Order: sequence, then structure tokens, then C-alpha cells
Amino acid sequence: MPIAVNAASHYNRRMDKITDLAQSASLIDTCRKELAKRIVGQQQMVDGLLTALIAGGHILLEGVPGLAKTLAVKSLAQITGLEFKRIQFTPDLLPADLTGTLIWDQAKGSFSVRRGPVFANVILADEINRAPAKMQSALLEAMEERQVTIGETTYPLPDPFFVLATENPIEHEGTYSLPEAELDRFLLKLLVSYPTPQEELAIVKRSPSMVSGSAGPLAPLSPVLDGPAIARLRSAADSIHIDDKIAEYIVSIVVATRPASAGSGKARAQQAGPARTSEGIYRYVSFGASPRASIALHRCSRILALFAGREYVSPEDVKTAAYPALRHRIVLSYEAEADGLDADAVISRILSHVPIP
Repeated sequence: MPIAVNAASHYNRRMDKITDLAQSASLIDTCRKELAKRIVGQQQMVDGLLTALIAGGHILLEGVPGLAKTLAVKSLAQITGLEFKRIQFTPDLLPADLTGTLIWDQAKGSFSVRRGPVFANVILADEINRAPAKMQSALLEAMEERQVTIGETTYPLPDPFFVLATENPIEHEGTYSLPEAELDRFLLKLLVSYPTPQEELAIVKRSPSMVSGSAGPLAPLSPVLDGPAIARLRSAADSIHIDDKIAEYIVSIVVATRPASAGSGKARAQQAGPARTSEGIYRYVSFGASPRASIALHRCSRILALFAGREYVSPEDVKTAAYPALRHRIVLSYEAEADGLDADAVISRILSHVPIP
């Protein structure tokens, strides 16, 4: 009898899990359809935004102007129903403009706190690379610690807290390179590409008032992804099974991005571990990814499996997540630039050398 009871209990838990996964996949598909009311194409960007939202991480969006980066972030905030604030980064911005400051209350004869725009659930840091180092440091504390310090007091930020930063890769006048410590805090870096001719035609047909020179009303969106729904998606993602071999595969990929500090081939082979990555790749990499990359890859692979409605993570999930999780964490050498290689090209070479379990 106990064996039968245990089998029935296991069966019920399995069916509940399958139901949760099916409901989660349906909710994600609903979010995609809602965003598609405003965003034409850009499926990788949309999935990346949803992935980071479920994972509780931050996003760096890079693309030329006019590719709907800001519109996508605003639309994502609207379907969540969470509090949204936009901060336009400029070279003269001060940390107090982000976090808030102490102001003197004449009536009370004391200082009071005026909280800045960072005290919201969804933060759009528009053109983040235009802000100087002091501003980046203030944002760094908020992103990593989920808190800000005003005066001598530390204040927690709302939960969930989600930073989506945009940057323009073609303008360099009045911009600052983001420090590696800050880049590492972004869960993913998404590259926003030009739409296809068919997608661009759909954009033009959808926005006749914009073509004539005046911005028309945007399609209304429904809040389909509130706080409790996000919590359910996170719980469903945590239930996705990831085999030990897949976890080792993830670590092998990340370790393979790191050149050996000693320069010998033996040291490099030891550092590459199971990957046995070709030494030729290392001349293109100055610094590899940190353990945060392994955590990000592990977390995002589960969410990609959730998108597919699967109960387990496959090697293809890991390979798909590797590009946005690693491209901003690898510091390329001058040789890579000279040979015309970007981070994605180096990641492709690494993936081709790491054995698939």
C-alpha cells in the first residue's frame, strides 16, 4: 500500500509540474503577442527581455537609433503593470539625479529625503554610456545590491527591480566606456539588429501618422504579467531539471573563455579543463568571463527550456543563451579587432571546441 501511495503522489506531482509548465509557456506566449501589438519582429530582443525579467537580472540593449529599443522597454513595463521610470543619461548628470538627495525642510528644521527615479520597479537607463564615472558608480550599487545610499542611510529598492539600459554603438562623441565591473552586472547583452524588408514594410503600414511627421497613438496594451505572475514563472523555471552533465558543460564553456595567466600551453590546457579549447582562440581574448557568467548561463538556459515548455535543459538551450550571456563579459584583444572578430565570433569558436554532452 505505501508503494502505491508513493507512486500516486509522484504521479500527481509530475502532472502538477506539467500543468505549471504548460500554463507558464502559455503566459509567455501571451506576453509575446501583447508586445507584438507594438513591436514588429525583433523576436530575439523580446525573448531576451522576458528572459531577464523572469531571471531577475538586468539587460543591456545595443543598437543604432530607431530600432524601437526604448519603445520595447516602455511596452514591457506596461504589460507588467509595474512602476516605470525613464532616466535620460547625459554627461552632466549627477548621482543625486538618480538616487535622490537630502533637502532642508525649513518648517521642521531638519533634512528630509527626496527619493530619485531609481525607486521604481522598471528603470530605463537611456543612452547609459553618456553618463560619467560617478553616475555609473551610483547605478552600480543599485543594480548589484538592490539598494541606494542617501546621506548616511541606505534604502532598499522595490522588488522586483529591473534595469534596462540602452546604448548607441555608432556615436562616440560625449560617451564613456562602461566599466567591466558594471558590464558584469548585466545578466544579458542584446544586440538589436535592423528589421527585414518585410518587417519594415509592416512598420511603415502600421504607423501612417509617424510617416507624415506626427507621432500617432500607440496600440493599447494589457497588463498580463504582474508581480505574482512573475513569481510563478520564476518558480516554474526553478523546477526545470538540469542534468549534472549539462551543468558541467556550462562551466566548461565559461572556463574556456579565460586565457591562462601563465602563457604556457600546459597551463592553458589545464585551465580549459574538459573543453580543451584551441590555443588559437586565446590570442583574441584579454580577459574571460567571471563565475557570474556561469550563474547567468545556468539560469537563462532553464528559462529557455521553459519557453519551449520542456521539463529539462538541452545543450541547444545552453548554446543559445551563451551569446547574450557572454558577449559583454569577454574582453577582446587588439588581435581580434585587427582580424575583424567580434565577441560573438569568438564565442562561436569556443562553442565549436567545447564537447557537447
